[in-house]
Amino acid sequence: MKIICIGRNYTEHVHELQNETPTAPVVFMKPDSAILLKQHPFVIPEFSEDIHHELEIIVKISKVGKYIEPKFAHKYFEEISVGIDFTARDLQAQLKAKGLPWEKAKAFDGSAVIGDFVSKTQFDSLDALTFELKKNNQTVQKGNTSQMLWNIEALISYVSTYFTLKIGDIIFTGTPAGVAAVQPEDVLEGFLEEQKLFRIQVK
Repeated sequence: MKIICIGRNYTEHVHELQNETPTAPVVFMKPDSAILLKQHPFVIPEFSEDIHHELEIIVKISKVGKYIEPKFAHKYFEEISVGIDFTARDLQAQLKAKGLPWEKAKAFDGSAVIGDFVSKTQFDSLDALTFELKKNNQTVQKGNTSQMLWNIEALISYVSTYFTLKIGDIIFTGTPAGVAAVQPEDVLEGFLEEQKLFRIQVK
């Protein structure tokens, strides 16, 4: 399986990092070794002093597809959740300044938190989902899928132009504003429409 991530999909997040608003989805990848194992803490890696949380809606692909039209994209996933794209912001800034790829800052071991998946059928509309991240019981990120520059179906269609989507692949759909550093002993909890889908501790 592969993890496909979308960057800069929420305008306020684009602005908070002082990036240009993209004209097409920004795509990068994480290996399967990036998945944080269930019941394991997130351990801050020794190569960064500025690890940021980025809460995202995530989608699990349920059907093989290539060149998927947006109007058919809903047939290629049945479950969604929330997750965290942990980012070594200091390392990412160094790489961006040199025009180098982001993988060392985005795809390191344990950098992908994947919450419990739930059926998409329990929601009236996937284009108006509220999700939030609580750090030590305080809300630090809150977003709504209505704020996406490209919605889930558009992202599936776009990504499938470049990569064949296979069963079990996961798409991280971008983060809203509010990204910030984590510290040892922080407790992070992810919610989708008030359902808690993950809880992790930072070490």
